[in-house]
Amino acid sequence: MRFSLFLTLAALSMLLFGGCSSEPPAEPISIRNESPAEKVDEVELALNWLPEAEHGGFFAAEVHGLFAERQLKVKIIPGGPGVPVIQNVATGKATFGVTNADQVLVQRAQEADVVAVFAPIQQSPRCIMVHKTSGITKFEDLKDMTLLIKANQTFLGFLRKKLPLTNVQIVDYAGSVGPFLQDKKIGQQAYVFSEPFLVEKEGAEPLNLMVSDIGFNPYTSVLITRAEVIEKQPELVRRIVEACRLGWRKYLDEPETTNEHIHSLNKEMGLEILAFGTRTLKPLCETGLSSPEKLGEMTAQRWTTLADQLVEGEALKAGAVDPSKAFDAQFE
Repeated sequence: MRFSLFLTLAALSMLLFGGCSSEPPAEPISIRNESPAEKVDEVELALNWLPEAEHGGFFAAEVHGLFAERQLKVKIIPGGPGVPVIQNVATGKATFGVTNADQVLVQRAQEADVVAVFAPIQQSPRCIMVHKTSGITKFEDLKDMTLLIKANQTFLGFLRKKLPLTNVQIVDYAGSVGPFLQDKKIGQQAYVFSEPFLVEKEGAEPLNLMVSDIGFNPYTSVLITRAEVIEKQPELVRRIVEACRLGWRKYLDEPETTNEHIHSLNKEMGLEILAFGTRTLKPLCETGLSSPEKLGEMTAQRWTTLADQLVEGEALKAGAVDPSKAFDAQFE
């Protein structure tokens, strides 16, 4: 579904980012009023996809004035397929961005100096969706079938190392649930708050095998910025993180107003699927926290484990990245 929804706002992303390659990195723009206390910082927040539930807390911070209360004017830029969010942040075309933890490590290995500062979705929503009538109840049952998975997904290498996948044909996922609906011997990659809802609406009965259940569990919808921004403007980062944390809390508890806003930006995301998404996301955001107030926290152990898994799955070379430098927990 994520691939199939890109048409609505892809053009907007192209306009905002497409012509920036020849321009120098953009620092946050400050609008100074008469009083220094009223200084407003203007920054961009680049999403890794079109507006969906997985971005809900960031939009909630905008809708409910949490950015404005902290003298922040945040322009949220929708993403889409092929939009290089991490590169745009690394080169200064956007001050902040949203991506997933595995991509932070992969891109840091390619010299993209981005750092994660907030991780709202603690448990990965990534799953393998199969038909309930297939008899498959666990990952070890995946055999004699076809799996639709995009070739660039880092979890694919992990699955291949962990599972026998006997007589399983891996086919590149094109972004449509159509093949899944037509063939009971097809499984596919999915986000648990998205594709399962779609196929249920078409009469299918999906069963979701959570990739986190076999140990691959990257933080999702991670807020990133450049190391330079953290060093030179730590209070800016602190205000952004604080607003985003409160925004995510608001979204998980009272999502209705924010979902209406997301729907206005992405008409293909109906209010029903957004409500389903929020309900599904809530435990993914809250499970595993050291305390309820620590929404978005990160640990060195999680980052180190993820880096080791990416090496095991051949998405990274051993020693290519230092996971301790991929995140900064000082803003928790």
